[in-house]
Amino acid sequence: ELTDMPIILALALSAFGAENSLVSGPVETVRGGHQFTEGPLYLPGGPLLFSDIPADTIFRANGTLFRMPSGQSNGLTLDREGRLIACEHKNRRVTRTEQDGAVTVLAERYQGKRLNSPNDAIVRSDGVLYFTDPPYGLSGGLKDPEAELGFCGVYKIDVAGKLILLVDDFVTPNGLALSPDEKTLYIADTQNKHVRAFDVVPDGTVSNSRIFCELPGPDGMKIDRDGRIWCTASDGVRVYDASGKLLETVAFPEVPSNCAFGDEDGHTLYVTARKGVYKVRTVSEGIRPMGSSK
Repeated sequence: ELTDMPIILALALSAFGAENSLVSGPVETVRGGHQFTEGPLYLPGGPLLFSDIPADTIFRANGTLFRMPSGQSNGLTLDREGRLIACEHKNRRVTRTEQDGAVTVLAERYQGKRLNSPNDAIVRSDGVLYFTDPPYGLSGGLKDPEAELGFCGVYKIDVAGKLILLVDDFVTPNGLALSPDEKTLYIADTQNKHVRAFDVVPDGTVSNSRIFCELPGPDGMKIDRDGRIWCTASDGVRVYDASGKLLETVAFPEVPSNCAFGDEDGHTLYVTARKGVYKVRTVSEGIRPMGSSK
């Protein structure tokens, strides 16, 4: 467990005490002592779920098991009906957990070839699902003997369940998020150290690729209702406005991997960071998955 609260408070001091800060309280520890945390997701009414990838487990915030094995799940989200969507890193697939607990495979192969290792996913308000597929689950990357595709794609699954490749020129596509009006899709490329933005047309396809911002080690990201992008990076959680201007960097005791807004008012940002899970109160309300929105 991480118990050195003075250090944690000190790390948050610059953000918490700064005028016009976008956080309204100190960074607090939720959990510690894990192997590698990812995929935070606040369920409607609680609790918080998160993945511990090497532990092959989805945990609740209180440390109890939600699912084990999890297929070494990474990113987690909800569909419009509140069903759990999981990017299963080890199983190389995207799944949906039905209300009765049965697991439905949504995507496992593209044109007959196995996916690399799905990483993160989001669901648009009409049910279109987007996910990224870097090679992190393959020990040799795209050169691994188990690799079948030869590229790292970003995909959509349309409402009829069809898997469609959107982009194939990322090195390591990772976190992704939609703007409040769902007309812009943001995707992190961790190795290239930038976030790219795309225009989204009504059918869910994308165009007009451009670099939105450059930052060290971008990973997971979420959007608040004012259109600000909260992106985890090697130096903390960076907050950008819709023009790509850096507004603030919130420091954490460990390098963050992903984040999610939660609590009943959507004003708490939960952050997974290596062995720990943390939270900080935010001035703005975050956008949460459709199944958890109020």
